[in-house]
Amino acid sequence: MTPATVAGLAALAGLDMIAVCDHNTAGNVRAVQRAAAALAPGLLVIPGIELTCSEELHLVCLFPTAEAAEAAGAEIYAALPPIANREEIFGAQRLVDEEDREYGRPEKLLSNATAISIDDAPALAARYGGFCYPAHIDRDSMSVLSALGEIPPYLGFCTVEVADPERFFAGGKNAGYAEAYHLLTCSDAHRTEALLPDASHALHLPACSFAALKAALTTPK
Repeated sequence: MTPATVAGLAALAGLDMIAVCDHNTAGNVRAVQRAAAALAPGLLVIPGIELTCSEELHLVCLFPTAEAAEAAGAEIYAALPPIANREEIFGAQRLVDEEDREYGRPEKLLSNATAISIDDAPALAARYGGFCYPAHIDRDSMSVLSALGEIPPYLGFCTVEVADPERFFAGGKNAGYAEAYHLLTCSDAHRTEALLPDASHALHLPACSFAALKAALTTPK
């Protein structure tokens, strides 16, 4: 899942837009954007971060520019506990360029929960021109439902991601989420095969742009 591999496979798959959302960092966003510019000129790469909140749940945070994502990423990294990554256990956390050449490794363990609460996350994303929404709400861990039992209505989320809609909505269960929120089923691509497109999960926008994506996902249903 290096930048060149992601950009090249996304182009072969015919994707129009992807978001790069590493855990608690935007360190590889520029590399994927540059790789896409060389290998897939028609591919829009949205800068993002998968934020782990203090409640141990994941939010997808998307931003208009790499600069904005990196600024938010610096704030998020500062909110991580001072626990070093142990590569023999968790593997290497590589920062690479658009040609997949490594140039650094963040010292802190990026998979830890930050000190940022879900209550503070929307404002953090907004400070940098972005927005956020709960990731994989149907999972048994690292989801808003597993951590809190509900999606706090006062946070104003308009969109949620469901990893397995068929299971989550089976037999009419959880229909209220489909009525209240825009639903996304993202690839959450930790492996190359997850980049293969599924037309049934396509998101139709008036333009292939961050502005169009933000408008669609932050407008109440």
